Amino acid sequence: MDWLRHFPLYLAPMAGVTDPIFRTLCKEEGADVMETEFVSAEGVLQAWQRTRRYVEFEQAHRPLGAQIFGADPAHMAQAARVIVDALHPDFLDINAGCPVPKVVGKNGGSSLLKDLPLLQRVAAAVVAELGDDCPVTAKIRIGWDASHICAEEACLRLEDAGVRAITIHGRTRAQQYSGQADWGIIRTCAARVRVPIIGNGDLATPEDVLRARDEAGVAGVMIGRAAMNAPWLFRRAKALLADGTLLPEPAAAERIAFMLRHTRMAIESRHYGDELPTMRAMRSRLLAYAKGIPGTKPLRPALSRVASLAELEDLLAPLATAH
Repeated sequence: MDWLRHFPLYLAPMAGVTDPIFRTLCKEEGADVMETEFVSAEGVLQAWQRTRRYVEFEQAHRPLGAQIFGADPAHMAQAARVIVDALHPDFLDINAGCPVPKVVGKNGGSSLLKDLPLLQRVAAAVVAELGDDCPVTAKIRIGWDASHICAEEACLRLEDAGVRAITIHGRTRAQQYSGQADWGIIRTCAARVRVPIIGNGDLATPEDVLRARDEAGVAGVMIGRAAMNAPWLFRRAKALLADGTLLPEPAAAERIAFMLRHTRMAIESRHYGDELPTMRAMRSRLLAYAKGIPGTKPLRPALSRVASLAELEDLLAPLATAH
């Protein structure tokens, strides 16, 4: 895991967002390390041929980790082995942070924070199965809710289990994505354990990333929701970290060109099938990119229904020429 030597910027794994096309674009914009969308251990074991598309990646995306979730130590170990033998990712990440009810309801994701001995057994089983074949990492939240903050103990247990790095999202499961991330707890964990800690939460600007590096004691940061709106945050943050240069936000015309390029790449890849299902998958992405571009607010209803590349080009053409 040599990439941890140089304060890497991670692209967070986000279901329905960090597909191979988006990862390619973020890599171009300066993301150092990536993870796949998460898959369930049960899905890998029961329907691998259908599930593997979510963890497939291009060689240019390396270093890259595949992320899995589940609560059965034996099944998690078996699923990890299937993925590593088939795809050879650079690391295998255990999701113990996802707050989504359908994941938590299966005792996966952040539900493991309610049973830290089980979390440790899951991690130890995956580490034992993979051995020297693939490093194991984990992602957690700071706790289940404000009354059950457990990040420090979780990190110590994961370290004891043999996990090589831990990402901490500075919110509880109960917070979902509301309120503020608690970087004080992240800082405490980073000072307590020997394994590298990757900080995550409320990193929306290059200045936020610089502050995390200089004040939180983390080995790197993971950027999620901010990258959905502005993948160029990676490039801007890297420039500020390197020599203090604060690059400007891309002009409106550049952002519009980015929207169109992402759409074309998605259609050409056929990752989501033909043009119409691809456009359906792209709608939320287009709405995210459009935020802050002058003149796009009246277009939001149309962007939420756009059904073809030609229609999108027609919608954006007046804005492109105006800027």
